[in-house]
Amino acid sequence: MNKRIIAKIIGIVMLILGIVGVNSVSLDGSTNASSNNYDTEYEIGTGGYQVPNGDPVVAGAGDIARCSMPQAAYTAALLGNINGDVITFGDNAQVDGTAAEFANCYDPTWGLYKYKTHPSPGNHDYNTSGALPYYEYFGSAAGDAGKGYYSYDIGYWHLISLNSQIEMSLNSPQAQWLRSDLDLHQNNCTLAYWHRPRFTSGLSHPSDPSLGAIWEILYEYGVDVVLNGHIHLYERFTPQDPKGIADPNGIREFVVGTGGGGSFVGYSPIANSEVINNQTYGVIKLTLHKYSYDWEFIPIEGQTFTDSGSDNCSIGILYTYIPLIGK
Repeated sequence: MNKRIIAKIIGIVMLILGIVGVNSVSLDGSTNASSNNYDTEYEIGTGGYQVPNGDPVVAGAGDIARCSMPQAAYTAALLGNINGDVITFGDNAQVDGTAAEFANCYDPTWGLYKYKTHPSPGNHDYNTSGALPYYEYFGSAAGDAGKGYYSYDIGYWHLISLNSQIEMSLNSPQAQWLRSDLDLHQNNCTLAYWHRPRFTSGLSHPSDPSLGAIWEILYEYGVDVVLNGHIHLYERFTPQDPKGIADPNGIREFVVGTGGGGSFVGYSPIANSEVINNQTYGVIKLTLHKYSYDWEFIPIEGQTFTDSGSDNCSIGILYTYIPLIGK
């Protein structure tokens, strides 16, 4: 059982012991599907813009902009209709992540939303030495140059952008930073994103066991959602542990390499793969509730595949079973 669930169980038990007294306890459960109760505005995005009250939204994809392909303009048009922050899952400017590609391919499309974008880098961004154009283009929003990992809060959620193009082993500086960051941010729900996926049914790049150490840390701390790109298709997995065993308290991974910059790849479904589509460009939209989230894959105009659903955060599952006191 992960650290955040253990801490929350202890807190709930103490709350019940302090409140119950001599009262009887009903077995009726409460639900975590109600709307957020917070009413404080918060600031996000590199421009420091304000987002009004309500459940926040993030949307994004990986493998985005290639000047020889028009689809990045179509996926960017989807972002224009979504009131939320933008997150990217690497390979922002293909083929080589040059300054010219960022200026001529990414900037006229997804660059329209640069002021509210929280990026992560991919292998094509690193085809130019040190991914310097990537760090120069996004500036402080990309984290420290050469590191590229950082975190931030949106609403009740903690979001973590990692860099799969540098060392991610258990004792790497990035992994050590991740542990410290998760220790400091005990949010109810947590989402992490980066480029190369741990699990994928794509045939061009199979599942990557080298990412197991990062998954071990994320699983230990009860991270709820992982978003990746790299594989040019859309895939959703059931929640699972770092070894790929289905676990209702595990991590749900989405692979969204559908931003517009890559040709689709073939696939052969692996364990826990729930949905795969390799014919549709589009973005994933996540609505971040207090103890749960909704997802929706939105296709570009003229294409019809969609995928949507809702799930509790691992912490949110506990609140479903908190008894009503004194009923």
